[in-house]
Amino acid sequence: MKIAIFGDIHGNLPALETVLNDIEKRGINQKYCLGDLVDFAPWGNEVIDKIKELNISCIMGNHDERIGHDLPIIPIARHSEIETEARFIAINHSKKIITKENKQFLAELPFHIKLNYKIGQKHWNIQLVHASTDSNTNYIYESDDDETFNTILTESKADIIFMGHTHLSYIKQIKDKWAVNTGSVGRSREENRLASYAILTLTEEKLETEIIQLTYPIDKVVEAIENSEIPNYYADFLLNKA
Repeated sequence: MKIAIFGDIHGNLPALETVLNDIEKRGINQKYCLGDLVDFAPWGNEVIDKIKELNISCIMGNHDERIGHDLPIIPIARHSEIETEARFIAINHSKKIITKENKQFLAELPFHIKLNYKIGQKHWNIQLVHASTDSNTNYIYESDDDETFNTILTESKADIIFMGHTHLSYIKQIKDKWAVNTGSVGRSREENRLASYAILTLTEEKLETEIIQLTYPIDKVVEAIENSEIPNYYADFLLNKA
């Protein structure tokens, strides 16, 4: 039994298509999305339409919530003045161009998803969140202490939890349980800037997770950003210049 889990697409349709094609080539039918479909690349509506077209179960990221419910943009303290300005422009662009129908879709996404798969006599409990179990804005990093992970795994009664939001992938074992960040499909913060997702393999005896990272036509995305109302800051970011 294999499951593909991905998120943080951020309007980057070429990256999403690359990931979906790879999942299809591997013959994986079960797919879940951890949210943040919109902002920072020009294909917000197309990304939402693709998720809807393929009927992929998806949870609500913080960017989805802001666009779906028309929430105010709150500055982030760690951002530079340049990034803060670019962020306001990019998010307001999404608020303008995302269709009413797609905003409603974002607004109706669930906050998290719990899964139970039975393989033979074994039941595996899987928790999917955008950032954490109680917030879609918390940043949980691999370097955080084990107690942070123990708390969310215990609260969710999960064998494994999948999350995104930080755009940095990792697989972390805590005793006999696991925490996995799938990284980002469309706006990786990793040095390589590749499109990232996770594959979970379940057997009766064990579970195994692999992070997959793929090249995609970044130049095409950069050109599209530069030809849109989205600030070039986000094109430079994909080229690891920002």
